Amino acid sequence: MHKQEVTIYDVAREAKVSMATVSRVVNGNNNVRKETRDRVMEVINRLHYQPNAVAQGLASKRTTTVGIIVPDLTNLYFAELSKGIDDIATLYKYNIILSSTENKLLKEDQVIQGLLNKQVDGVIYMGDRLSDEAAAAFERTNTPVVLAGIIDSREQFASVNIDYQKSDKEALTLLLDNGCKEIALILADGEASINKENRIRAYQEFAEENNLTKHIYQDIYSYQDGYDLYGKLEKDGIDAALVTRNLSAVGIMNAALDDGKKIPDDLELITSNATAISEVVRPSLTNIKQPLYDIGAVAMRMLTKLMANEELDEQHMVMPYELVEKGSTSRK
Repeated sequence: MHKQEVTIYDVAREAKVSMATVSRVVNGNNNVRKETRDRVMEVINRLHYQPNAVAQGLASKRTTTVGIIVPDLTNLYFAELSKGIDDIATLYKYNIILSSTENKLLKEDQVIQGLLNKQVDGVIYMGDRLSDEAAAAFERTNTPVVLAGIIDSREQFASVNIDYQKSDKEALTLLLDNGCKEIALILADGEASINKENRIRAYQEFAEENNLTKHIYQDIYSYQDGYDLYGKLEKDGIDAALVTRNLSAVGIMNAALDDGKKIPDDLELITSNATAISEVVRPSLTNIKQPLYDIGAVAMRMLTKLMANEELDEQHMVMPYELVEKGSTSRK
């Protein structure tokens, strides 16, 4: 391994800090304790981490601009991913063009073509899925592409994500161990939910292995969607659910509370990611905590290597996750 191939992720892991902390140290941010700064610098020197040298080499040959595509600028999931991307882009002196598709396939095509027409050096794609149209557009160009938070079933593009099937089964197991009998999977947009096929497959396998009735609800995207769905869940006898959208989970929970139900005694809920929403509601939501910042940061670092015509150590990075039990579930 060349010295320049040491990544910010390597430094963070060795120093036992976040990549954000490493970024602050490298950029001279004073908002880091001296003890932590010294530890990070020791690792940087020992591993010969040289981000500035790489960035300068790239800057001499390229326009130093990357395009970031998100489906929804108001979604905290994608906002957290973008923080990691932005910090690493700053570290390597890349400018960012941020574009939103607003969850519309027609606009997605326009956004992709617009970025490619601007001759960006690379693209990070964050969406609810990789559409056939998007994949075809990326195939027609030599511009490097990295997917953040998406599994590419085609395995054509570099990607960073977690093991969604494993995490979902772990969450479903918690609900089953808690004594829940009628466990539902509640997905966002039926045609474009994050990792839809993998989530459904994991849920169906789990239900069959445990002789459970399958309850799958789709197109539940907003708070109001969740609130309106509650009546159907109550009618179907649902006593627990894994929900892919935090806002939808809050809508379901509030509707249940308005109906005089108790959380988690009458209904247990787990959400697929941890954002501020899962923390500020009461009871707080048990969640699958994804390292969103790190997913974004690693995706951007992978993109810098592809833009420099370097080989990736791994084409598909799978990051660790944690199932965090909060107030919306309880051991029975």
